[in-house]
Amino acid sequence: MKIKRIIRVMVSSLLMSYVYSVCGQAKIWTLEECIGYAIEHNISVQQLEIQKSSAEIDLHTSRMSRLPDLNAGIGQNWNFGRTQISSGLYENQMQSNTSLSIGTSIPLFSGFRISNEITKNRLELQAAIQNLEKAKESLALQVASLFLQALFNKEIMKINEDQLTLSQLQVDRTKVLVDQGKVPVSQLYDMEAQVANEQLVLVQAKNNLKLSLLDLAQNLELEQTANFDIQAEVGANLVEEYMQVIFSAEDIFNYATQNKPIIKEQEYRLESAIRSVKIVKSGYYPTLSLGLGFGTNYFYLYKSGLINNSFSDQIRNNASEYINLSLNIPIFDRLSTRNRVKSAKLNIENQQLILNNTKKTLYKEIETAYLNAVSAQEKYHASQLAVKATSEAFQYAKERYETGKSSVFEFNEAKTKLVKSQSEEIQAKYDYIFRMKILDFYRGTPIKL
Repeated sequence: MKIKRIIRVMVSSLLMSYVYSVCGQAKIWTLEECIGYAIEHNISVQQLEIQKSSAEIDLHTSRMSRLPDLNAGIGQNWNFGRTQISSGLYENQMQSNTSLSIGTSIPLFSGFRISNEITKNRLELQAAIQNLEKAKESLALQVASLFLQALFNKEIMKINEDQLTLSQLQVDRTKVLVDQGKVPVSQLYDMEAQVANEQLVLVQAKNNLKLSLLDLAQNLELEQTANFDIQAEVGANLVEEYMQVIFSAEDIFNYATQNKPIIKEQEYRLESAIRSVKIVKSGYYPTLSLGLGFGTNYFYLYKSGLINNSFSDQIRNNASEYINLSLNIPIFDRLSTRNRVKSAKLNIENQQLILNNTKKTLYKEIETAYLNAVSAQEKYHASQLAVKATSEAFQYAKERYETGKSSVFEFNEAKTKLVKSQSEEIQAKYDYIFRMKILDFYRGTPIKL
């Protein structure tokens, strides 16, 4: 029995350890997951979602304005002194009057105001949707920038780790050379100093990585950032695919002007401004409405000797219905409509200028992004050649140092040049990827790795 109990305890402990290890593992975030989470939790995006919902309500309200309204009323009056009784005569007496009514009005013609308001609010809703999409795209690009910065820091840290490992191996190798009398002991001290310096560099690289991950996690609106980490792999063919072709700035701009939310939003706002003029012009037209209603009264006389008819009889006998047509013809409104039309037309001109300026700014941004991408591509090519050259130089210096034919300074100098060229290659690679992601952004291509 004791053995079985011990076995059960051991099995339970192993299961609990497994559960804790699985639950304690940090989630590894991909770029797509980061972008999706950021869009879902970003406060600015949520505010724009509210604006879109508000625009939907405005559109629904304008659509419902075509319908007839319905109103009911109940009134209670007490009259003292000379008052009109139910027969229509005036007498000095106290009485109460209860009135009941229900009525509806139907807009028959509003100078095309309602139809234009519906169209305007529909355009405002489309503009709000495009504004929301614009914010989502900008946020996705921002997250991609922070994600690539974290990837860059990861690779820099890996290079520093590899170089530190190599230096530590060279310390062991230098000890052997010192023991063999091939190099002076001062070279061993120099190598140990180099190791200490590289340890410091590695600490700084790790700190830079932690800060970049923290910056990314905070932009995702994560509540817990302690174990946040990202996928450290970039598609093997990603850079090679980008190397094949870079679309011209003109082609990208032509696509952007037809599809990008930043342009479509301003186009919808321009159309909305045009509709505003038509809404204001409705003030020049007459309006016609139809009214239908029903009303009745109950009178009660506070005078001894009088018999008041019952409530039900009076309600039935005093009932009346009505139908009316109301035509309102504007003649002179102190030039209010005229001035509002002028203001609305000025708003059209201003909105057209905003659209034109948005297109010009967009073209400048695309042209700059295109030139940056071309430059980044050339820089990446040059950095690859530099890494190849410094790698060969380092390998030669390493072989000479290990055979005691060169000094530790020559070895460290070659290694420093290699590390520098490798770092510049990584930086050029991620800069090129990001520049191409910006072009993808303007071309409407989803941002992913």
